[in-house]
Amino acid sequence: MSEPLLTVDNLRVTFPTRNGPVEAVRGVSFTLGRERLGIVGESGSGKSQTGRAIMGLTPPQAAISADRLTFDGQELLQLAPADRRQLRGKRLAMILQDPKYSLNPVMPIGKQIVETLKTHEKISSREARDRAIAMLEAVQIRDAERVFKLYPHEVSGGMGQRAMIAMMLVCGPELLIADEPTSALDVTVQLEVLDILDKLVADRGMGLVFISHDLRLVSSFCDRVLVMYAGRVVEELKASELSQARHPYTQGLLNCLPKIDDDRHPLPVLERQEAWAR
Repeated sequence: MSEPLLTVDNLRVTFPTRNGPVEAVRGVSFTLGRERLGIVGESGSGKSQTGRAIMGLTPPQAAISADRLTFDGQELLQLAPADRRQLRGKRLAMILQDPKYSLNPVMPIGKQIVETLKTHEKISSREARDRAIAMLEAVQIRDAERVFKLYPHEVSGGMGQRAMIAMMLVCGPELLIADEPTSALDVTVQLEVLDILDKLVADRGMGLVFISHDLRLVSSFCDRVLVMYAGRVVEELKASELSQARHPYTQGLLNCLPKIDDDRHPLPVLERQEAWAR
């Protein structure tokens, strides 16, 4: 049996506060192969902080520990910062949720994508430009040559999100962490972007961690699902078996999904239990 692409064992992320340390991620463990893994949960459950810890993007004041955090056999927490930066962007990439805070506001979109390519590959400016435009076209941006020259404030939120996706995919990463990558997109473009991610997993053998709050989307797109609550993984199951979830938190989330043919009054409310956060 081949070694998993990513192994996370007992990952913990702790932030100092005025009232003492707070654990945002508490003992998260999972493995990832060349597959699509969904991580779902409400805001504040630790989904994004788990992804940032894997990427090495956690703020410096936080304390990160893990019994094992390996990518392709390399222990990430033991790598020098320079070696971690070489991995990030080339072999590891993360699509962040809001392009307004991810794209450089004073640099044209195309120049930012070209910068990513030239940082990790020995490539001419002309070839880098051509690949950047091709990647913009691949994420369904019309008139990619015009958008290549625009600044982030000159495009819509959805187009900015697609440009951010293009920037993360242009180097062909082996592991992609997508943090709500389609939240700013309309339904038709959302499906097109998911199709692009799906092809990367299938054609390039890429591993994908898909972070979302949309249970229905995750169940239809991913192979496996982790459900997080209060920094912990409370349930792991196949995406196709999400409707058979046993944990009451997962069942509560599923019960809150809208059902067109079901007349429910009053609307269901998730009833939390203190034991979930322990």
